[in-house]
Amino acid sequence: MELVDITPLEKWMELEDDVYAKTGLNACVFNTEGSRIAVNRNWANDLCPAIKGNENGQTFICAVAHSNIAAMAKKSRKSIVEECDAGLIKLVVPIYLEDELLGVFSGCGLVPEDGEIDSFYINKTTGIEEDQVMKLAESVKTLTNAETESIVSYVEGRLDGIISAYRQE
Repeated sequence: MELVDITPLEKWMELEDDVYAKTGLNACVFNTEGSRIAVNRNWANDLCPAIKGNENGQTFICAVAHSNIAAMAKKSRKSIVEECDAGLIKLVVPIYLEDELLGVFSGCGLVPEDGEIDSFYINKTTGIEEDQVMKLAESVKTLTNAETESIVSYVEGRLDGIISAYRQE
């Protein structure tokens, strides 16, 4: 079963857009192969597209964080909130129908209240000059722990609603 078997692609895109509008996170739904199912892109800040647009940034920062955190969420069957190596929040909520994993919801791109952006690591990984990283990082908003918990609860609730609606069909 695929994510689009339980609700149309447009509904998944609406979820991404809604979470972005409410939180500012880069919100994405991924299938079990780790591919985004929608093409809409809302950036949380100016730094993320610079990292993701860089081959090394995409490969060694974004993809690694997604792969590792998504694996933890899949294994635990619980939402996981961690930081990527750049110092930004990465949250992953697994999407299960009964015992079948259909994919994950992911949000990233804000800095935790007790964290900081690792401009040195970003520079060494991507080659983007550290002063440029710091300038781009000025657009990164902070997310409190309470806000993070609230977002996870909201996403879990929305996903529960999608699953419940499918079961009622």
